[in-house]
Amino acid sequence: MKKIVFLMMAWMGALMMQADDNYPYLTFETTDGAKVSVNTESLKLTINGTTLTVGDQQFTLTNLSKMYFSTADESTTTGIDEVGSATLDDATEIYDLSGKKMATSDWSNGQLPRGVYIVKTRERTCKIVVK
Repeated sequence: MKKIVFLMMAWMGALMMQADDNYPYLTFETTDGAKVSVNTESLKLTINGTTLTVGDQQFTLTNLSKMYFSTADESTTTGIDEVGSATLDDATEIYDLSGKKMATSDWSNGQLPRGVYIVKTRERTCKIVVK
């Protein structure tokens, strides 16, 4: 186990050496498709058992599908309340990834099942991830 942790830390160190001003974010993608970007400036990574701590973010190692350096924050939103300045009203349409339109009663109380959705309002269309 110590050997695996040591190899992971060495690999992470090698990745950190590759990051420069052109890639200010380290982005983590989980198995459910959610993305979390962390600024690489003064970045500290800690592995404790099966938990990876990066700054103030924590990930279970088995739930990570990939990580990579990126030029922009690629964090995905986590709920309908974070759609931004768009107004959720009767004209709002929410679709799951198979294209099925969700009933208004499914989302009007702000509670959607876990998954990825497309939200279409009068102002814009965006993708959200409900964790």
